[in-house]
Amino acid sequence: MNILQALLVQTTMVRVRTTAILSAISLAMSVFATWIEPAVLDACPGYNILNPVSQGATFTADLVLAGAACNVFGTDLENLSLAVTHETENRIHVKITDANSSRYEVPESVLPRPNATLEGSPNSVAIQFNYTSSPFSFTIYRTSTNEVLFTTASRPLIFEPQFLRVKTALPPNANIYGLGEHTDSFRLPTFNTTRTLWSRDSYEIPTGTNLYGNHPIYFEHRATGTHGVFLLNSNGMDIKINDTESTDGSTTLEYNVLGGVLDFYFLAGSENDPLEVSKQYAEIVGTPAEVPYWSFGLHQCRFGYTSYVDVAEVITNYSEAKIPLETMWTDIDYMQGRRIFTVDPTYFPLDRMREIVDYLHVHDQKYILMTDPAIAYAPGEGYGTYDRGTALDVWLKMPNGSAELSLVWPGVTHYPDWFHPSIQDFWTNEFALFYNSTNGIDIDGAWIDMNEPSNFCVLPCTDPFQQAQEMALPPPRTAPAPDPNTPIFGNSSLSLIKRDDLLNPPYAIQNAAGNLSALTSWTNATHANGLVEYDTHNLYGTMMSVATRAAMLARRPGLRTLVITRSTFAGAGAHVGKWLGDNFSSWEEYRLSIAGMLGMAGVYQIPMVGSDICGYAENTTSTLCARWATLGGFYPFMRNHNADTSISQEFYRWPVTTQAAMNVLDTRYRLMDYFYTAFHQASIDGSPVLHALWYKYPKDPSTYSIDLQFLFGPSILVSPVTDENSTTVTIYLPQDIFYDFLTLEPVTGNGSNITRTDVEFTEIPVYIVGGSILPLRVNGTMTTTELRQTDFEIVVAPGTEGNASGQLYVDDGVSLDQTNGTTALTFQYQNGTLNVNGTFGYDLGVNVVGIKILGVDQSPRNVFAFDQSGKSVGNGSFEYDEGSKVVEIALAIPFDRAFEVHMQEA
Repeated sequence: MNILQALLVQTTMVRVRTTAILSAISLAMSVFATWIEPAVLDACPGYNILNPVSQGATFTADLVLAGAACNVFGTDLENLSLAVTHETENRIHVKITDANSSRYEVPESVLPRPNATLEGSPNSVAIQFNYTSSPFSFTIYRTSTNEVLFTTASRPLIFEPQFLRVKTALPPNANIYGLGEHTDSFRLPTFNTTRTLWSRDSYEIPTGTNLYGNHPIYFEHRATGTHGVFLLNSNGMDIKINDTESTDGSTTLEYNVLGGVLDFYFLAGSENDPLEVSKQYAEIVGTPAEVPYWSFGLHQCRFGYTSYVDVAEVITNYSEAKIPLETMWTDIDYMQGRRIFTVDPTYFPLDRMREIVDYLHVHDQKYILMTDPAIAYAPGEGYGTYDRGTALDVWLKMPNGSAELSLVWPGVTHYPDWFHPSIQDFWTNEFALFYNSTNGIDIDGAWIDMNEPSNFCVLPCTDPFQQAQEMALPPPRTAPAPDPNTPIFGNSSLSLIKRDDLLNPPYAIQNAAGNLSALTSWTNATHANGLVEYDTHNLYGTMMSVATRAAMLARRPGLRTLVITRSTFAGAGAHVGKWLGDNFSSWEEYRLSIAGMLGMAGVYQIPMVGSDICGYAENTTSTLCARWATLGGFYPFMRNHNADTSISQEFYRWPVTTQAAMNVLDTRYRLMDYFYTAFHQASIDGSPVLHALWYKYPKDPSTYSIDLQFLFGPSILVSPVTDENSTTVTIYLPQDIFYDFLTLEPVTGNGSNITRTDVEFTEIPVYIVGGSILPLRVNGTMTTTELRQTDFEIVVAPGTEGNASGQLYVDDGVSLDQTNGTTALTFQYQNGTLNVNGTFGYDLGVNVVGIKILGVDQSPRNVFAFDQSGKSVGNGSFEYDEGSKVVEIALAIPFDRAFEVHMQEA
């Protein structure tokens, strides 16, 4: 939800909009960006090196301005400090700071720095740092090949109080991924592209603009390998990518940063395995938080459920439609006057809300509510959250010491100061009071929104109280109040350095909202520790995320939680998941959701990610929603959610979406332990949960730009139909063997496109990658609790060499510490023999009822199965399907021991 939606809602409801207000908002959202001829910047003097010192894995030097100052956006700093550290075999840390005074850096409390573990000489590590003294430039290159990965040669460093510039040359047609959040293609365009990092409320998530979050990391992939570059800086910045500045077609990448320091981490990645660079990035920002097993089920929400009766009916209707609903959500509709930590006593009375939660929990389902950051300004009104926050003085402050006034859904509000020493106690206490299991709403996860932070007040915002009246905030309710005694769950009813100018820096980034303070907090607002929003703005959502997760963990000690946020910074995934914001119900945004997911899960280490299925704003159609349901079944975070100004779009609304949801949820639930295993591995070493095709096939140039197909984990290839109202899709299959997930028939990839026709709106093409072994539940169920009581079958999909492998991780699905033990298994298939080994520390309580071996050209003579003691298990019975080339072996053994299955050729 955002300012444009707020205005649309209020225009529809109370018709109080004026041309002047809409014109002001249009002006506020205009882009005022600075452009300067690159040759002017390239002519600046740069710096010379003095006093270079090498000692083991470290190199330090002084940098002194090399000539007459450029002073393009302020005064060039004359003296800088350079520190270079080979921190690991695969990571170099390059840091350039002001030599004479401290400057703002991302606080360690927000992103702890990784330890340097390299001992001795760096001569044998994977990448090297080299420099030129006069003028200073540096190069990062591969030790094994001398290939240059990053170089500032011939492009001088500029370091001014509010403008920092570093520029590198890259190969022609460079393959660059990351630098989000954005809705551009996964492989970034190299022609005149600017990626701006500055959090903003970005309704419709338009392409080519800055969005909710900020991740100044990019991966560059070449046929010779993959590497990464991370700039640890939270100030606003433009990152410009261009292939028109040179005669040889080479690409330049230029950082224009509004402050802070230059704090680069260079990651060697790998010459053969792109997954390595993802793992190396996780060593800096942290591996993703493990989420509860139930969070992989279907989630349902809407902004616009008018009362508790609506919420209960949706739960009932999903059950009647036989569509598995794991978690019900409620947007800000439940609040009294849009104030967080309240319920509307007429529309969402507390006792009826508690009844809904109790019903869900009895039926092994979950419940999640929205919590925004902005807290209503309500002196003397008995609003406990405001009173307690004021008593602790935890609000973000203006330079004169007064609490900042913003304008959000409740009207005039304060922003919590996430740096305040008492903020965690305050936030945890509010969660404990409102979301308690005894007399509150016992939620199972948290949803946090509007945390860029968003602000509806249009600049110059001299009177937010007047603007609140003009916008009718908080909005009045228009639906009739429900009878407080309405029965529910009955029958279905389907229908730190002083800045020259914190508000207007001399260099203007390409902020789609306009001025830095437009529709957000004032950039001169000050935190309790003295830091200002000019520097920390991009951290606000992540800091709220950390505080919210801590509050949720305090509510239920020892249990994992699910927190979904909108605004993120580097490292957010170690705490929370992310939804991709307020998209539209369009085929274009359906397609763009794939690239958005690949960025979050494949680059930024935020794997619990998904888009609002069927679209948030405007009206979906039955066919779009059906296609989106099937694609959404392969989002890590699967949620149907839309706006109050749109038609209802729960999956049971149309027969085609009902069937599409039922089909894909059966597949998703059968694969859920595979998904869960991928997430567990990510939590250990940062292995990405979602893969672009080039992650798996790095030497195939045809895969480098593909972002309408993707891999979930290493073994599941998803290739959705993406054209409007089409039943045909053309997909690319690399040189490999694949197996249709539904028919299990082999399909040979030749490094070319194939076209599939007659793909019904209830279906999605999914393939098993050859060389994989999948532990699958034998069928889907209505809840994940029931699913965990369902038997397994093991599907072996041999690769081109006839071998296959896989893994399975199982624990209790909810605990932070696994006191009940864990089961971690490996599967190996070679020469007709399947081996299942590992540790069986957690009691699965189910059986393995069968093995399916795919791609078998003729029926075997015999099949034998033995446990680890050599005792025969099963009765040797099997069936062979000549059409699909599948051998199906019957077993019925407890899944609590190692075993071996051998297939004897005819």
